[in-house]
Amino acid sequence: MTTSRRCEHCEEPMPITARRHARYCAPRCRAAAARRRQTIPTELTSRPRWIRHTARKVPLTIGGSVASSTDPSTWSRYRDAATSSAGAGLGFVLNGDGLVCLDLDHCLDQDGAPLPWAQTILDAAGDTWVEVSRSGEGLHVWGRGALEHGRRITFHGGSVELYATGRYIAVTGRTFGDKPQRLGDVQQVIDNLLHTV
Repeated sequence: MTTSRRCEHCEEPMPITARRHARYCAPRCRAAAARRRQTIPTELTSRPRWIRHTARKVPLTIGGSVASSTDPSTWSRYRDAATSSAGAGLGFVLNGDGLVCLDLDHCLDQDGAPLPWAQTILDAAGDTWVEVSRSGEGLHVWGRGALEHGRRITFHGGSVELYATGRYIAVTGRTFGDKPQRLGDVQQVIDNLLHTV
């Protein structure tokens, strides 16, 4: 039997015998998650803008209360958020300080390779950190840039969401391919995407 809670690493249902505060379904998932934590760039982990979130992506404080992507008093340091057992995973809040995330929805094929429209964006983004999203079907391209407000853009048949402020992104830490563990300048990518609208 299982519970309604899910493993933070593999997202499978937790065994019914799992302790209330357990975050992983098995020792192998706990070990994999520990290795994965070290892949998030320091440009993100050094900022005290971390939250937890539920399986349905409701933002939570590290204590399990409802958090807000616009209220800094509900955010925490990475170390505290990563060790919290609240919710189902980690999230990073974008507050307009020059960090951005390009969310490429449903952009990976059944073998985990980027669809052509997504590969175009990845090539243009260059050396910046990219992670696989919670669904395992999308990618988050993290970088430095400026954007007044969030946008959803259709690009060559694919869906791209651009975020820089007032939003949190569910962070998996699952680095895609051989992308570096640092954030590069993605302003040109943002500008090009905005000009396709």
